[in-house]
Amino acid sequence: MNIKHSLLPTLLFLLTLMLGCAPKEKEITQQNPKPNIIYILADDLGYGELGAYGQQKIETPHIDALAKNGMLFTQHYSSAPVCAPARYMLLTGKHSGHAYIRGNDEWNERGDVWDYRAMAHDSTLEGQRPIPSNTVLLPQRLQEKGYRTGMIGKWGLGAPHTDAIPTKMGFDFFYGYNCQRQAHTYYPLHLYHNENRVHLQNDTIAPRTKLTKGADPNNPDSYANFTLKEYPPDIMFDQMLGFISKEKKAPFFFYWATPIPHNPIQAPERWVDYYKEKFGAEEPYLGDKGYFPHQNPRAGYAAMISYLDENIGKLVAHLKQEGLYENTLILFSSDNGVTYSGGTDGAYFNSSGPFGEAYGKGKGFVYEGGIRVPMLASWPNHIAAGSHTNHISVQYDVFATLDDLLKFEEETPTDGISFLPTLLNTSEQKVHDFLYWEFPEYGGQVALRIGDWKVIRQHLKDDKAPTLELYNLSTDPAETKNVADKHPEVIAQAAEIFKKEHENATTERFRIPAIENGLLSN
Repeated sequence: MNIKHSLLPTLLFLLTLMLGCAPKEKEITQQNPKPNIIYILADDLGYGELGAYGQQKIETPHIDALAKNGMLFTQHYSSAPVCAPARYMLLTGKHSGHAYIRGNDEWNERGDVWDYRAMAHDSTLEGQRPIPSNTVLLPQRLQEKGYRTGMIGKWGLGAPHTDAIPTKMGFDFFYGYNCQRQAHTYYPLHLYHNENRVHLQNDTIAPRTKLTKGADPNNPDSYANFTLKEYPPDIMFDQMLGFISKEKKAPFFFYWATPIPHNPIQAPERWVDYYKEKFGAEEPYLGDKGYFPHQNPRAGYAAMISYLDENIGKLVAHLKQEGLYENTLILFSSDNGVTYSGGTDGAYFNSSGPFGEAYGKGKGFVYEGGIRVPMLASWPNHIAAGSHTNHISVQYDVFATLDDLLKFEEETPTDGISFLPTLLNTSEQKVHDFLYWEFPEYGGQVALRIGDWKVIRQHLKDDKAPTLELYNLSTDPAETKNVADKHPEVIAQAAEIFKKEHENATTERFRIPAIENGLLSN
């Protein structure tokens, strides 16, 4: 018997089987030459809270792998130092001198919108001030290019029963928190699936609830109310994977607007236990700076970030399993710098890297610690692995970048500049003449970055004397040496930019009279 001939049918069968299943990713890529796009937006994640940016205590191996396999940005900025305006400008490509949303606005005229129990009974109290229905958002332009669009996480740009909800603003699918205030607990009573509430098996533990009177802060049982049954980050993540599996035959855009690591500190116990062992004993946080108490706040905070990192690893694994990874552009960033409340200990973690974490330097302020954020981009065989860039960019550039990549059907004026040439290293990168921030909260602030110069004006709306500050970020990244009196020409240039770029805000609470009246030229 000829062994060679007897094996031939078997070998042919195996070859046929391999050819039928091995090129799964190639087949999907040929069906969808347009890349899938996933934009991951962390919430209050500091510039220095990832291993790729020098973090020593919190472990983020999967996010670090995005940097190792792609590009790390060292000079990337949020469009604003707090949640809602940063998200609005990301999705519209507008800077804050032209934006409709320039700060957080809870739409207070509806009633007691901060009453958690009242919101549970009356959905008209949920959500933030709605953006106009004619606003053009990034997912709408992507839909026009044949993309299926999905979102999980925190919306914050409208309210239920208005036209400013995700499914009416360009998203085919939404699962998460419509309202930022509802996201002040990781164990809410409900989430939203598209336009409908999904009720969860959690008790009514309102945000800002403290320990029961007389409870022992060193007894774990005293904190039992703050770890309930259904944890939305788990639920939302599974919904995202389901969307990706369902929509993989068409190109898709997914916006993962995770609430992590925004306070309160609530994380899976297995991760908290891991960091309790790593960090050792610590003082409990009793809730005196807002949100919920936590027996091990440092361990709990680190646990939240490592849990997010773990899920990013699972996402990448899922993309590979579905044959989508090679044709997916993943962008990862944060909506603003690290917070100072709720038991967060930025100084312990060096959360802002070289920029400082104390109140006044991080979230809510236009200093580097409030607006310079991590930014990673991964796209196999397109973005060089292990690459770094010092290109000065901002989140309102994302709209222009994806327009440059896909050539949208309609032109949408934005304030951004595409950083696609930097990602792909294909042509000369245009640079910004300036980056612009206008923020009506925390006393009223404005800032410009002009090359290495950073101009800041503070106290433009409160009863304190306005300040004028100028820093050279190339020599003073922590913004400690004000040299405004030495460079009047830069201050004069900044005044002209503010005058030219500012449009009066539509909403009264977002107005800064000093800009509107031309006082910044003084």
